[in-house]
Amino acid sequence: MPRYCLTLDLKDDIALIAEYERYHEAIWPEIRESITGAGITGMEIYRFDTRLFMIMEVDDTFSFERKGQMDAGNAKVQEWEDLMWNYQQPLKKAMKGEKWVLMNKIFEL
Repeated sequence: MPRYCLTLDLKDDIALIAEYERYHEAIWPEIRESITGAGITGMEIYRFDTRLFMIMEVDDTFSFERKGQMDAGNAKVQEWEDLMWNYQQPLKKAMKGEKWVLMNKIFEL
């Protein structure tokens, strides 16, 4: 099963970080549906300080292109993404408008 790892930073504000985590304790049903509907079979997000690390496991129907197209056409996903951007900030080397950045695997045991 393919796995992707992505990273993103949060704004360095303890109150905003706590609020962000509360949103993720119970994501909106439409967001859960958009994730699973895109072929993502498992997702975990970890945090250290302001750095987030996401692990996604996907099935054969998943592609970043398809997920992006689905999200662009989903008003509830756009509302969620706009809300989350209040808490998130791009990595220094992220492309303009890029949130989550795909990480390269450099080691496996």
